[in-house]
Amino acid sequence: MEQNIVSQNRMATEKIGNLIWKMGIPMIISMVLQALYNVVDTAFVINMGSNGGNANLALGYSFPIQILMIAIGVGTGIGINSLLSRYLGQKKNDKASAVCGNGIFLALVIYLVFLIFGIFASKAFISFQANGNTEAIEIGTSYLTIVCTLSLGSVGYTVYERFLQASGKTLFSTIAQISGAVANIVLDYVFIYPLQMGVQGAAYATVIGQFISLFIAMAFHYLTNKEINPSPKFIKPDWLIIKGIYAIGFSAAIMQALLSLMMFSMTMILGLSSEYGSLLQGTFAIYYKIQQIALFAAFGLSNTLITIISFNYGLGNQERVKKTMTYGIIDSMIVALAITVLYEALANPLSELFGLASGGSTEIVASCAVAIRISAIGYVFMAVSVGIQGILQGLRLAWKPLIISLFRLIVLVLPFAYLFVMLPDPVNTVWWSFVIAEVLTSGVSVFFMFQEYRKKIKTMSDLKMETEKKPS
Repeated sequence: MEQNIVSQNRMATEKIGNLIWKMGIPMIISMVLQALYNVVDTAFVINMGSNGGNANLALGYSFPIQILMIAIGVGTGIGINSLLSRYLGQKKNDKASAVCGNGIFLALVIYLVFLIFGIFASKAFISFQANGNTEAIEIGTSYLTIVCTLSLGSVGYTVYERFLQASGKTLFSTIAQISGAVANIVLDYVFIYPLQMGVQGAAYATVIGQFISLFIAMAFHYLTNKEINPSPKFIKPDWLIIKGIYAIGFSAAIMQALLSLMMFSMTMILGLSSEYGSLLQGTFAIYYKIQQIALFAAFGLSNTLITIISFNYGLGNQERVKKTMTYGIIDSMIVALAITVLYEALANPLSELFGLASGGSTEIVASCAVAIRISAIGYVFMAVSVGIQGILQGLRLAWKPLIISLFRLIVLVLPFAYLFVMLPDPVNTVWWSFVIAEVLTSGVSVFFMFQEYRKKIKTMSDLKMETEKKPS
């Protein structure tokens, strides 16, 4: 009877090549829309008038904390996803319900941390980077305070999104994300221009969009995930469940948080250029939000691999795990290559979205176009590393994915960035640090994948389930 129930789940039966795309495209769209929140804010803010340049810097100074918020939420969500997928695959519904309840508890704890930070530490964080730019400090403090104190929508959505993704309902999570993103774009325009609310308007538009996504995701979860018991009793913290979530989620959160540390460190390194410091910092504040679209697309497919591999690894289905690994890497490279071609062709138009602000905007547009074209060369290598991270996380491995992130974001990119900033023409050279880091890290990632394939998959006992009779 249990085998018949399991066989009804498409993660156990559908052809892997089709399954990855069917589940992956909604996840990619969802993650890309998450990145678009910050791109839209920046595009509207930098074009809002004479103080658009300082407003752009202010958003750039705030961005590491926003990334950290996403990092902790997504890291926790990845742990939830991996554990929940496994329990659903094993038909342990009470355990699955406990994972969801503890996920809600953790979201509330995470929100409390950022609420306290927003109230007491926003100004100090912005001031540390702003080098006495009082206008940027004032704007950045206002923006960061709002997005932190009202961050429950963002943190809550990352948890409910994973409830839907772990059960294979990726389309619903995408609908929720699209709804919030559309609301954000519309409200950005209304608040910043007709209502003249400035950067505060951008902040309020962002958090309102996040709450809309949260409420819609909650509705889909409670209406469709009938195998999960919604009783409040499961929200009571269960330390064994929390330990299980963070067995993968902790390293995943650290992996994502390294992105925040890299952005903060890169901003400081770029500021070391006496002649080009402000231009490089302004360019980086714009460019990296555009680059986030490519990175988050890779994360979307990586998250798909986590879900499918976790489910089938829980079933003991060796063949489907192997095929997911193969198709997953190939599909990740296809997505990255498409984005690379798009960015190389549209580098100037993308940069010009941010070119209406006064005060050096022509220089920033040209510099941003250079950054996009150079860095896009490394996207395929980035996709390989991020895809392999998803595979390793799906196999319940924590530290090797973290090592990959350390290489990508800290160990390689920051020393090369410092070296290039010290050269005579950093505007045209510093962005090569990203390409070099991605190429070298992909080699480390491939080594890790083959190492774990030999240890975990090649020797894995296939349960020879009834599902193998179906095409995969």
